[in-house]
Amino acid sequence: MLTPHSDRFLAILALTLLGAGCVLVLWPFLTALIWAAILASTSWPAFLRLDRLVGDRRTLAATLMTLLVTVVLLGPIAAVALALADNVAELGRAATALVKEGLPDAPAWLASVPLVGQTLHDYWQQFAHDSPRLMAELEKLAKPAQAAAIAGGRIVGQGVLDMGLSVFLAFFFFVHGEALARRLRIALERLAGLRATYLLGIARGTVTGVIYGILGTGLAQGVLAAIGFGIAGVPGAVLLGVATFFLSVVPVGPPLVWGGAAIWLFQQDQPAWAAFVAAWGFFLVSTVDNVIKPFIISRGASLPFAIVFLGVLGGVLAFGVIGAFLGPTLLAVGYRLSTEWTTEAAAPPAEE
Repeated sequence: MLTPHSDRFLAILALTLLGAGCVLVLWPFLTALIWAAILASTSWPAFLRLDRLVGDRRTLAATLMTLLVTVVLLGPIAAVALALADNVAELGRAATALVKEGLPDAPAWLASVPLVGQTLHDYWQQFAHDSPRLMAELEKLAKPAQAAAIAGGRIVGQGVLDMGLSVFLAFFFFVHGEALARRLRIALERLAGLRATYLLGIARGTVTGVIYGILGTGLAQGVLAAIGFGIAGVPGAVLLGVATFFLSVVPVGPPLVWGGAAIWLFQQDQPAWAAFVAAWGFFLVSTVDNVIKPFIISRGASLPFAIVFLGVLGGVLAFGVIGAFLGPTLLAVGYRLSTEWTTEAAAPPAEE
């Protein structure tokens, strides 16, 4: 005969196994689920206004909002994919010409680079106008480059799939968002007591600050940089724009990209376009980072640079492309909640 303690143990064991089974089933979709919740949370005020405009028809409003999110998120991804295809073809033509003619002579300024300049200059000169030797050297890199390209393609494909699935799941968050938020608040109240609503507000403000501040301005920098490179005729403008987006979390990241493009144009005897790219990067791309980003972030979340930097890099390694958005958001929320939880002076507003 089972004792009350045995019944309780079996009940706990059954619930644990049930929870583990649910996690196991949902694990492949965890990234998409978290990102869908973030999308719904950050766009919830706009969704409520849209819901009022359509006469409080929640399903219709959720459908329209999902279509809008699809256009905003997946539209640029599709455009980038098409542009990358053109850039890859352009790089392929350049590589073919390089194999036929060999490398040109190394630029004279390369030898003047401190420490490694002369070594790089001599290494370059070994392959100048010597296509057979260049081909022999490239063959050593063929297999690693192929493996890297396949891995990169897999990561990008998984990111696009996760993004599409998250947009689909966001529809259900819009439809049932209020009920889910209510249940989440009840669960947190059982864990954190009266601080639950206060902590939820901090989490939501942090998510909004990260999405619109850090990642939104990074996306704006990438788009502006790509436009400037395209106008100046810099090869691989979209690729450089994507690099600007990922490097936007580093204080000197974007200037490295547009500064390098300006130097390249100057080396190509195009000083006017070099000056244009430098001015475009300084007055437009960097203005977004130095003026708009601090203003937006200060309204939602004040975060250390290390949190954002590690969030972007670690997020990409852990979740793929979508991790560039998800990583810093999760770290930022964890940082703010841990700060509030461990600060004795921090207390929620007294309830009346």
